[in-house]
Amino acid sequence: MKKVKYFYNTQTLKYEKLVVSLRVKILRILGFVSAAIVTGAIFLSVAYRLVDSPKEKSLRRDLEGMKEKYDALQGRMREVKGKLAELEDRDNEIYRVIFEASPIPDSTRLGKVKRDEEAAQLQSFASSEIIASTSVLLKELNNRVKAQEASYNEIDKMVKNKQQMLASIPAIQPVSNKDLKHIASGFGYRIDPIYKTMKYHAGLDFAAPSGTPIYATGDGTIEEASLSDVGYGNHVVVRHGYGYKTLYGHMLRMKVKAGQAVKRGDVLGWVGSTGKSTGPHCHYEVIKNGDKVDPVYFFFNDLTPEQFDRMLKMARSGNQSFD
Repeated sequence: MKKVKYFYNTQTLKYEKLVVSLRVKILRILGFVSAAIVTGAIFLSVAYRLVDSPKEKSLRRDLEGMKEKYDALQGRMREVKGKLAELEDRDNEIYRVIFEASPIPDSTRLGKVKRDEEAAQLQSFASSEIIASTSVLLKELNNRVKAQEASYNEIDKMVKNKQQMLASIPAIQPVSNKDLKHIASGFGYRIDPIYKTMKYHAGLDFAAPSGTPIYATGDGTIEEASLSDVGYGNHVVVRHGYGYKTLYGHMLRMKVKAGQAVKRGDVLGWVGSTGKSTGPHCHYEVIKNGDKVDPVYFFFNDLTPEQFDRMLKMARSGNQSFD
């Protein structure tokens, strides 16, 4: 049974029946519904913040997996960078010192500015994009390491062959000339002994008695041992490797033949005056990568600084050549 409510009317001094209008009832219902909606919204907001949905749980697991992969990639990258830094230190501190080359700046090696720009750009990427970009960078670093290692392997071979290279480069005089009395004519334009005109002389003439031994000035292989009545006469060409060849002309007689291996100091033949020659001497040439160069700069195993200065003055004097 519905309860009837009364209220005391102070005007009439009587208890009267409480009658609620339809408008008030509607307002009360709307108020209740509004309060319920607000309360539900607050509850859902709190629940949304504190409790993950199934999709959010799945995304969180994926994110944690990506973070583990990213951390693993970062570890590998640090390892690769360490290897690369070690190789670069070896390059700067060992190999480039040996070959007297300037060290390569780190900014040039690593492209530091570009690397910093890429790092800043990666910060705005999504996690999957960071992993993909990091993987690409890791591959590039690995390729750089492989290229650097290949370069160093080549340099290692050069280092191991340095002794052989030094033994092969022409470094002594072709005739015994300790007192420097056998220099007859130097490199450059000289008076031709037959035509008495200025002519290019592509070597050094060492005047010596006929039969004086002529020595190989570096290790190598006999490329040519020719007999001729004109030009260089009886002459020998030694191929030393590393771009070097030497020629010994106007021999009285040759001791070697083509294809024979020789060492520095081996006798190639004996001083004579064959071919276009006006007296017994050894015409000596040094050829570097196909160009004839001044032999006076290739006696560093033979001469002191004082002797070199003296020979340089003698070789540059504008005298007449012997051939």
